[in-house]
Amino acid sequence: MAKIPTNTLPADKTNAHIWQGNVQDAMQALRSRRDPRFALLLEHGSMSVEIYAPDQSDPQTPHRQDELYIVQSGSGMFYRGGSHHPFGVGDVLFVPAGMEHRFEDFSDDFVTWVIFWGPEGGEAP
Repeated sequence: MAKIPTNTLPADKTNAHIWQGNVQDAMQALRSRRDPRFALLLEHGSMSVEIYAPDQSDPQTPHRQDELYIVQSGSGMFYRGGSHHPFGVGDVLFVPAGMEHRFEDFSDDFVTWVIFWGPEGGEAP
């Protein structure tokens, strides 16, 4: 995944890390990608922040890290570990590493931030 270009990089880019992003840059990155469903925005250690905008279906499989979704726009149903829950703008959804999950019956304008962090297998409860 390519990082989203941003004007927050220091002049000396030899060891620069992107530390800030916004939804406009993220959406532009999605429109310019071969796979326009997701784009990486920020990374630091085990943490990564992505923007995710599935088109008609969500083909996700369980991930190796814990994750948070923060819904930017749209609504629908969220399948998580055997049950369905409605979601909408502003909702924060947690999924532990390895748990089956996906977005279903979501609106055409659905976009969510995704934050992965921690060790493979997730953090201990």
